Amino acid sequence: MNEVLLCKYGEIVLKGANRSYFEDVLCKELRKKAKKCGEFSVSRAQSTVYIEPLDEFCDMDAMLAEAQKVFGIVAIARAYVCEKSLEDISRAARELIAPEIRGYKTFKVEAKRSDKRFPLDSMDLSREIGGVLLSANPRVKVDVKNPEIIVKVEIRERAAYIYAGWHKGAGGMPVGTNGKGLLLLSGGIDSPVAGYMMAKRGVKLEAVHFESFPYTSERALQKVLDLAKIVSDYSGDIYVHIISLTHIQEELVKHCEEDYFTLLLRRYMMALSNKVAARYDCGALITGESVGQVASQTMQAIGVTDAVAEIPVFRPCIGMDKEEIVQISRKIGAFETSILPYEDCCTVFTPKHPKTKPTLEKVVEQENKLPFDELVEEAFATMKTVRISHDC
Repeated sequence: MNEVLLCKYGEIVLKGANRSYFEDVLCKELRKKAKKCGEFSVSRAQSTVYIEPLDEFCDMDAMLAEAQKVFGIVAIARAYVCEKSLEDISRAARELIAPEIRGYKTFKVEAKRSDKRFPLDSMDLSREIGGVLLSANPRVKVDVKNPEIIVKVEIRERAAYIYAGWHKGAGGMPVGTNGKGLLLLSGGIDSPVAGYMMAKRGVKLEAVHFESFPYTSERALQKVLDLAKIVSDYSGDIYVHIISLTHIQEELVKHCEEDYFTLLLRRYMMALSNKVAARYDCGALITGESVGQVASQTMQAIGVTDAVAEIPVFRPCIGMDKEEIVQISRKIGAFETSILPYEDCCTVFTPKHPKTKPTLEKVVEQENKLPFDELVEEAFATMKTVRISHDC
């Protein structure tokens, strides 16, 4: 009996006249994922995407794992396809579903009949299939209020489907349906999480990374590219734009008060990010800041750096504590890479006593000691770009 993945929509079902646009983007991303797993058909009907293997060489386990990383899907069922007859559905329940629920103590059957031509209504079908499963598993009991596992039977236009349990999807909105943002990607824990969270809201990602070679190493840069690869498993391809801040940092050390180094550097980062975003049509900047986590992330410090931004700055981690951010980092597989002990530009020339409650006037006073626009243009000219693909 054939298997199929039934991918259930999330927020897409709330869309109106443009719903088909969101569905098209979702199916396009699933087709990209499917190429890595074999020959699959991807189609949609009745608020569900159907992923069907076209030959015996398709890897259903791999396809399920890939589909779980696609934003826009809340649940995925690995279902058996049956003829729309009680006899065929009962056979699938007895031969295929009964062994799957054997390790559970309780179950229930939920049937849904969208094809009203089917002779049994939902309640009668649930009772019939429940009886089949009880006969095959006498030790398993029915519990309609709090079952350990739910067996679903769906009578759809295409066919009948039966499955036990479901797998959680990534949720959110299909990537690319809510514009493009520029992620300020460091080698830490927070920024990859911020990128993941904005991709979950349908934002296509580009990334900018600031290096300080030779104060930062090639291994530090590779760590950042590895993190981009992890995020790209969820967000799709990411172009990482790498800009050198070495000269800017050296000039800050020579001419500015130490307490202001970090704030001034972040203002340069914002100015450079403005230019990258403009070149690549990004509608917002994305950072991993969490309010109060470090000296440069107090309200006053954030206000000073935001004064340079020319487009909105999204901070999806802003109200989260470190443990909450770490949990997401672990979930997406980024944590072990993020904690590798390689330096980044923000740890170079770090002041002993950074300003936590700066005023914009004092920061600008320090900034005016250097030719700000000239240094920004010089740094922007160092930009090089690396394409990170989730397909390899």
